[in-house]
Amino acid sequence: MDTLEAIHRRRSVRKYRPEPVPEDDLRAILNAAISAPSAGNIQPWKFYIVREHGLRRALAEAAYGQTFIEEAPVCIVVVAIPEMSAKRYGDRGWGLYCIQDTAAAVQNILLASTALGYGTCWVGAFSEDAVVRVLNLPEGERPVAMVPVGKPAESPPPRPRRRDVFVWL
Repeated sequence: MDTLEAIHRRRSVRKYRPEPVPEDDLRAILNAAISAPSAGNIQPWKFYIVREHGLRRALAEAAYGQTFIEEAPVCIVVVAIPEMSAKRYGDRGWGLYCIQDTAAAVQNILLASTALGYGTCWVGAFSEDAVVRVLNLPEGERPVAMVPVGKPAESPPPRPRRRDVFVWL
């Protein structure tokens, strides 16, 4: 599948089949994540690959009861490390660049997963404090997204897209 096809096929999947994601596929997805661009090539991120059911259940609770996080065989929690960006870029690195960088990594996870036949959903609605507690994150690591990954048990249709967003100058 080429890049444009993956972009257009990607959907937010909230129902998963229980089969595991093979290690080779997970590594390919994670390699795509770390290939994302980052300001100054600082790469201020960390990826927690959660396969243990009890931890996925706790993450679903931290995400205000989004149970599909628990149902997927894997959940990748993407964490920003703001201090890494701040060392070079100050407040802008702390508050913006590290978030942009992790967002680019999340998009790569979504597209690589789609290309390999997996479903995903970018989850941003969660209690950061609860995720920190569930994963026992070290101080200075900020969870910014959760991405459940698995074989889809649904095929959501495309969602409408606004077309009035282009400003040609």
